[in-house]
Amino acid sequence: MSFASWSIRNPIPSILLFILLSLAGLRGLQQLSIQSLPDLDLPSVIVKLNQPGAAPAQLETEVARKVEDSIATLSGLKHIRTSITDGLVQINVEFILEKKLSDALIETKDAVDRVRSDLPSSVLQPSISAVTVGGAPILTYAIASTKLDEEALSWQVDDNVSKVMLGVAGVGRFERLGGVQREIQLEVDPVRLASLGVTATDVSRALKQAQQESSGGRGNVGLAEQSVRTLATVRQASELAAFPVPIANGGEVRLEQIATVRDTVAERTQLAALDGKPLIGFNIYRAKGFDETRIANDVDQALARMREADPSLSFTLISGSVAYSQEQYEGSMMMLYEGALLAVLVVWWFLRDWRATLVSASALPLSILPTFAVMHWLGFSMNMLTMLALAIVVGILVDDAIVEIENIARHVRMGKSIRQAAAEAVDEIALAVIATTLTLVVVFMPTALMNGVSGLFFRQFGWTAVVAVLASLLVARLLTPMLAAYLLTEGHHPASVDGRLMPIYLQAVHWTLRHRQATMLLSTLFFIGACLLLPLIPAGFVPPADRGYTTVQFELPPGSSINDAGRVAEAARTVLQPLAGVEHIFTAVGSSQIVGGGVTRPGEQRKGALTLTLSERGQRPHQSQIEQAVREVLREVPGARFSIGIGGPGEKMSLILSSDNAAALKASAQALERDLRNMGSLSSISSTASLERPEIAIRPDWQRAAELGVTAELIGETVRIATSGDFDAQLAKLNLDNRQLAIRVRIADAARQDLQVLANLRVRAGDRLVPLSSVAELTLASGSAQVDRYDRRRYVTVNAELGGMSLGEALAAAKTLPAVVNMPSSVTLIRTGDAEIMAELASSFGMAMLTGLLCVFCVLVLLFKDFFQPLTILSAIPLSMGGAFVALLLTGGELNIPSMIGLIMLMGIVTKNSILLVEYALLAMREHGLSRHEALLDACHKRARPIVMTTVAMIAGMLPIALGWGADASFRQPMAVAVIGGLISSTLLSLLVVPVVFTYVDGARQSLVKPFFGSVSKGE
Repeated sequence: MSFASWSIRNPIPSILLFILLSLAGLRGLQQLSIQSLPDLDLPSVIVKLNQPGAAPAQLETEVARKVEDSIATLSGLKHIRTSITDGLVQINVEFILEKKLSDALIETKDAVDRVRSDLPSSVLQPSISAVTVGGAPILTYAIASTKLDEEALSWQVDDNVSKVMLGVAGVGRFERLGGVQREIQLEVDPVRLASLGVTATDVSRALKQAQQESSGGRGNVGLAEQSVRTLATVRQASELAAFPVPIANGGEVRLEQIATVRDTVAERTQLAALDGKPLIGFNIYRAKGFDETRIANDVDQALARMREADPSLSFTLISGSVAYSQEQYEGSMMMLYEGALLAVLVVWWFLRDWRATLVSASALPLSILPTFAVMHWLGFSMNMLTMLALAIVVGILVDDAIVEIENIARHVRMGKSIRQAAAEAVDEIALAVIATTLTLVVVFMPTALMNGVSGLFFRQFGWTAVVAVLASLLVARLLTPMLAAYLLTEGHHPASVDGRLMPIYLQAVHWTLRHRQATMLLSTLFFIGACLLLPLIPAGFVPPADRGYTTVQFELPPGSSINDAGRVAEAARTVLQPLAGVEHIFTAVGSSQIVGGGVTRPGEQRKGALTLTLSERGQRPHQSQIEQAVREVLREVPGARFSIGIGGPGEKMSLILSSDNAAALKASAQALERDLRNMGSLSSISSTASLERPEIAIRPDWQRAAELGVTAELIGETVRIATSGDFDAQLAKLNLDNRQLAIRVRIADAARQDLQVLANLRVRAGDRLVPLSSVAELTLASGSAQVDRYDRRRYVTVNAELGGMSLGEALAAAKTLPAVVNMPSSVTLIRTGDAEIMAELASSFGMAMLTGLLCVFCVLVLLFKDFFQPLTILSAIPLSMGGAFVALLLTGGELNIPSMIGLIMLMGIVTKNSILLVEYALLAMREHGLSRHEALLDACHKRARPIVMTTVAMIAGMLPIALGWGADASFRQPMAVAVIGGLISSTLLSLLVVPVVFTYVDGARQSLVKPFFGSVSKGE
């Protein structure tokens, strides 16, 4: 007894099973998190080493190289990226996907510890952490207060708001934008210091030694035990004026005699503004694995509680990715509903029976709901790829039910009762239904098992599709026969359903069977022509999305001040604000920058970004058109280098030039940058090749310094403390009720602008002071502002915005440039970023398609117990590729990730049609004794209608995606276009070509097998 017959006789267990599965699915749907894309859990570790005051070139030699060489010995290492700026070495250690993040973290710590003793003593304790936070902030807010000034509001953000936000489940990092930091500044007078024989170092260290609280000891006063504390700190800044500072002759002076005490703010390092008005903002970053929309809702509730507790505070949402993720989720769900409705309407149009339509339509929710339960169990999320998987299988899910209902109706027309027709019809079609389902499973399975970054992207996509298809098979074998047996009636099925087109189609089949060679020749020419179209289709990565906001990043020459950056930002905002579609512009200068993979780079005062919030979609041009207008108007803003885009996939081409020869590396990068500009189609071309900053070089006179007993370390320490203050850990602190304020000793800003003042700074030489100029020479020079290293070699990154050009075209054109062709042997060109991922994805997709094809063949061989006829079934695949390529070419599409998904999907779908034809033809030859010609005609007559029904249902299910209805469908649209084009061509041609291929394959089987085993088929 088959499953179908058993379910007809025992309907209650089947009904109960699907009730429980549906309830589990509804619960899983409630628990699934909503994200834009799946989390890329690449094992990455960040190593930060601080040596305050050290130049990048010094850090490269003394710190970075030693740590890199130690890390390079780790197993499973993929890449090492190092960024070296003033006083900071940041190393991003990326491991292969199979490496456990916990093991990677422990091994990296051990590697750094091995060389810790070889690093300079002034290097602070290394910071080693795993990357657990998503890349870009999901929410950016502005905060304002009616009663707090900028400093107090900044502290409110740092102390109170940050605690509340980090207490929200799923918030991984909090970052303040703009604002200032309060500190106590002691501006010393260099002339008075020199006259009294005191240096800024003496003052700073004296304060540090005196301004302390220490504990220790125990007392027993009054027969009770007391702890002993030494309290040697002042309560307010004004008390520091009377602080005694020892001088060289054994006396002392009051601090107010040599310095001005100011309770003020630290030197500004950040600026933030909204539409030109200064403000303070903050970014919220999502921890991996959490729902963006739930985080946003919880954050909103937390801010509402803060407003209720302090009505003087107000919060304004500026930008973020949550709205786009929510829009994509709602749009995908709406397209899912629309696709399902259209598929059901197609079923009704063909069957014209509401009972049969209801039975077929029940397969949709009963297949998708269990999928939600499995997705939750596997830890998946509702993201762009899982929703895409559900959207593309909408038409497939109803196919098995359509085939079974149509076959039941055919048996009813033969005079059988409903229950008998249901039992016999579903058993007759069982092999075809199982074969079609399993072919889809083995087609999608390789995408779920891909390695590398592509595996991280498409694991959730592949398993979601596989689970949904398997659930549809369960529905088709258990529920559809039972529902048909109990719901369908015998009076709704006319004796004949052949329409006007069936005789025409059967005549066409007669012609193709009589002219087999011509049919095969035309089919071959069609496939060859389709292959010739392939070079005309540009290769890309991911279509640019319309997210409703974009970012303009700018960079000033090294040495520029934060005020210079602020003026450039305001000039850019002035020309951008009038653009059509731009609602608000948020400016941030000096904030940290996202460099990919969840890694951030500390902010620089010469760099910033303008976030452009766009109007509602439909009330403005497409985001790509606005970005093009932005590029045009920014040409009017001088003094800065701009780049447009949020850094998403498909926006930029990044090329890395790597070499140990600094001169050859710089020359090659400049030549490549120049050649890329001459291409004309790329924009915002920039590189990191010429980043040199002005600096004051102090070169000691070794002979004179040795005579006076002055060391280079002492010179550097004296200058550092006088110009910027001591290290933060060495500064004296003023203790308030809820925080500590740093007490920074340095000369006034005006004094730092005069090279002569710096030359006259006093350096301690034994028991006396000597001018700095007497032991060293001060000159103006230049040095590297930043050093970047890739896999232990220096590198320069050349970036170019694609501006509508496909990534494949840009890479192909770049390879032919003279700068690349004539590149010195010491310089290596490395593709990175999107180019590296695209190459990996293309390779993975190619392997997935070959694996899927082989798996489909193996499944068909096992089910049909024949090595020959599976070749007939697979002959429909080449016929589908032609339609897909033509559709992409006509719509201006690219051969990118979505369209490749469509091609893989086509491999499974188009075999369904062939299976229905071939399976019935074999059945007619084996059980009814028909000749091959008669069996094929009978199969075409009996199976053409369900084939057309399922094809039209699938096309209807994908039509909303192809038309781009609702939310931004830039990612899904190429896939739907490719699938619809392939379905149309494969259905029209396979109905005519597959019977011809069947005759050739069956003839070959007869000629090869018959001499050894005799006749193997009846009716020949």
